[in-house]
Amino acid sequence: MTRSFPLRRSLVVRLTAVSLLIALGSIAATAWLAVQTTTRAIQQEQGQALSGDATIYTEVLGFAAANHTWDQVGPKLKALSDQTGRRIVLTTLDRRVLGDSGGAPVTLPVKATASVDPLHVDPVLLPQAGTSGIDPRAVGPYRLPAAEHSDLDGLARKVASCLTDLGFPSQVRDAASGRPQLTGLDPLAARYFAAKCGVYDLAEATPTEAAALAKLNDAVNSCLEAQKQPPVQLGLDFEALGETDQRRSQGCVDSARRAQLTPYVAPPALLFTLGPGGSQLPTFTLSKENLTRILAVTGGVLVLAAAITVLVARRLSRPLRALTEAAQQDRPAPVKSRDEVGYLAAAFNDLTARRERIEEQRKAMVSDIAHELRNPLNVIRGRLEAAEDGHLPFDRALTTSLLEETVLLQHIVEDLQDLAAADAGRLRLHPEPVDAAELAGHVAAAHADRAAAAGVTLTVSAHGDTGLTADPVRLRQVVSNLVTNAVRHTPPGGLVTIHVSSTVDEVVIAVADTGAGIAAEDLPHVFERFWRAEKSRSRQTGGSGLGLAIVRHLVRAHGGTVTAKSEVDTGSTFTVRLPKTDLRGEGAGVRDAQDPHVKGQNQPRDQKGITRD
Repeated sequence: MTRSFPLRRSLVVRLTAVSLLIALGSIAATAWLAVQTTTRAIQQEQGQALSGDATIYTEVLGFAAANHTWDQVGPKLKALSDQTGRRIVLTTLDRRVLGDSGGAPVTLPVKATASVDPLHVDPVLLPQAGTSGIDPRAVGPYRLPAAEHSDLDGLARKVASCLTDLGFPSQVRDAASGRPQLTGLDPLAARYFAAKCGVYDLAEATPTEAAALAKLNDAVNSCLEAQKQPPVQLGLDFEALGETDQRRSQGCVDSARRAQLTPYVAPPALLFTLGPGGSQLPTFTLSKENLTRILAVTGGVLVLAAAITVLVARRLSRPLRALTEAAQQDRPAPVKSRDEVGYLAAAFNDLTARRERIEEQRKAMVSDIAHELRNPLNVIRGRLEAAEDGHLPFDRALTTSLLEETVLLQHIVEDLQDLAAADAGRLRLHPEPVDAAELAGHVAAAHADRAAAAGVTLTVSAHGDTGLTADPVRLRQVVSNLVTNAVRHTPPGGLVTIHVSSTVDEVVIAVADTGAGIAAEDLPHVFERFWRAEKSRSRQTGGSGLGLAIVRHLVRAHGGTVTAKSEVDTGSTFTVRLPKTDLRGEGAGVRDAQDPHVKGQNQPRDQKGITRD
């Protein structure tokens, strides 16, 4: 029990600490961002009140972009005031009034609603300005005179008519500079019919645009030269032609454009929007009380998060404690939850049950091995003691009897070695082309005398192409064990038949007998080690009890299957199905005869076990 406390303490402490750190970091970051965002919204000239006055700001900014002074701004402010119901006041940066929508003089707020400067526009307030911050309506020297506009407008309409005839309609719209542009044009038309319809001619700069663009290029390249950067050539879209890295020259382009447009736009001004009658619009303030309130709420949320984290950590650690105690006491874990811990407990309980079954099987196997070895050893010892005491003569009959028991011992030990090699994945196979029908005939010939002595008829029946790739020694061992068992359990006058047939992918070897058969409840156990239907373990009716277990391992090593069908007083049939494919490189423990890592590769193949159980 004491060994589970460190695990519980470590889990709870670590889970709580990590959760609290995450909660503290997220809450602190949220609170800091909220305070910073609110403070910035209050302090910035483009404050929160601007969201309701976007129309006013955009219209006033457009006036500044199109006029180089504020002299005629009064009517614009009056119209916007009538439209929005706000009083609008425009001043210079030193708060000298430039225009007022009307009414008695009022005291202006400390902070302006917004700063109006067409050359330094906040992209959030006017997304069309892009990253340059220059109002696209500020065109300055790029504004087309009437003659150039007329020529381009005629060309644009011809291009649009040409594209319409080709099935790509578009519209002609004037940009802020007066340059006609095609809108709604399909990109495919611009690509495939540009030359045919004169789209490229429409994109050519006019003399006015070319002169302004030349001055801009000179200014930009002078800036780049001062920075020891290569010169660039700008197009009408103010982007460097052919340059892949626009960021390299963007700073010089923006500064040169501002310098070029400054004489053509109104100077920066402050915009004030007031309520009806000149009253100030409500604003947000972040006082000490508000700051204290935010901190208090943050602290409360943190305490609540800490409490919930501790409860969750304790709840999560409880089943782990039970699982740890069960592991220490070597018993199943009483965890029934349907989560990851429950799955872990179920896996632990399955592992515990398997370990108990394996331990029971180990004990049973040790007992079986001891029993199997005890019988021949007792016979050998008894006969040697009888001979030593003079009760039996030291003649050929005695040595023959002792040799039979010694061979039986060797038989059992070799079977155990084969099973141990199969369990460890070290069962070596030497695959080569084999004719299963021919191999079955050799096995039948080897067992002919034993079958005749038992009064059993042993035959072979073969059909089809029975060639496959297999280890001939191990395959003969499989068939020999099945035939030995069949002959042993078939009464005199019975019949044992080795059927060999084939399918497209398999060779089938079936050993059928007309013996006593196996009961249905015993049939699932026939391939278990040391299992016999005769519980008396009599060797008159059973061998070592390892033959069929070895058969199963050898068949699996070949990538095949073995099954058993039987009826009491009718007979049994053991069927082996083996693939015809090459075994080399397939399956655990299967090695080619030329594998340099297999010891004894040049030694003769082991012929043991050909007539074993």
